[in-house]
This record gives sequence, structure tokens and C-alpha cells, in this order.
Amino acid sequence: MKLHCIAEDAEVARSAAQGGATVIQLRLKELPTLEVVERGRPFAEIARAAGVTFVVNDDVEAALALNADGVHLGRADKGKELARAAGLTLGVSATNVYEAIAAVEQGADYVGAGPVWSTPSKPDAESPIGLAGLAAICEAVRIPVVAIGGVDASNAADCINAGARGVAVIRASADARAVRAAVDAAAR
Repeated sequence: MKLHCIAEDAEVARSAAQGGATVIQLRLKELPTLEVVERGRPFAEIARAAGVTFVVNDDVEAALALNADGVHLGRADKGKELARAAGLTLGVSATNVYEAIAAVEQGADYVGAGPVWSTPSKPDAESPIGLAGLAAICEAVRIPVVAIGGVDASNAADCINAGARGVAVIRASADARAVRAAVDAAAR
């Protein structure tokens, strides 16, 4: 749970796994499930070969078809009940304490909290929650919190020090080794 590398490209996922990612998260937005499954097969193979957790973003049916370890869903996404019934690890996004508590009530195994900082991957997101918002979410729930949004090697330790169990990166997946080193150093 230390380092979620979220990728749309299999080579980025491979590099992230080699760099110390503990979770490879397939992120293919707004594609039909069959296409997610087809394009997701290499990601599943990479994760299995590396011995890391494989999570599919936003598509429970694709996660099941790919024999993924888990699925990460947004607050309004459907499929939480199916994910729980199928035994998938369930991550749910939250931007504040109330949403994090609701995620726990929905059966989440972990909360993806953010965006901590501004990020181009969430241009429509509300304002960043900052380290104070992240710390409040970590204090409010008893399940692991993974910080996301603008996280990189320069600030990953700040997220761990605020109470997050791990960090999730998209652009910084290419720099997984440095991000993982920062997380490991902060976790000591």
C-alpha cells in the first residue's frame, strides 16, 4: 500500500513495478469494459510477475475479468457491493472527512484522499485538500489512507508524516524509485 502507481501505459507500469511500486493501478477512463479488459491484460501480467497488487480503476466488471486484486471507485461510482461480494479490495476516493467516513460505511478497505495538491489529472476537482485536509481524513478513519494529487518524490514524505499509509502517483510513476525511497524514509 506504500506506493500506488496509476498508469495508462504498460511500459510505465513495468517501470513503476521495477522501481518499487507496491500497487499497479490500471487507469483507462471512459472505455467499454471489454476494451479495458483487453488493454488491461499486460498490466495484470506485469503486476503478477512483480508480485505487486493489481487494481483496476472505476470498472468492477473489468477487475473481475482480469482477476485483479482490487478496484478503486469514485464516491458516486456503482459496483461497491459487487466488489465486496467478490472479495476484491475496495478503494474509494474522498475529498473530505465526511466522504472518508462514508467510504468506510460503504465497505472500503482504503481511502484515496485528495487531491492533496493541484494536479492536471483532476482538472475538475475541488480545491486541493492540502496536508491539513489529508491529516484530518487520516485521523477520522481507521482504514489505510492513500494520498493522491500532485504527489511526487519531493512531497511524498509530507503525506506519510501527515498520517497517510501510502501515496498514489500518476505523472511521478516514471520516478517510482525516488518516490518509494521518500515514502520508506518517512515511514521509519
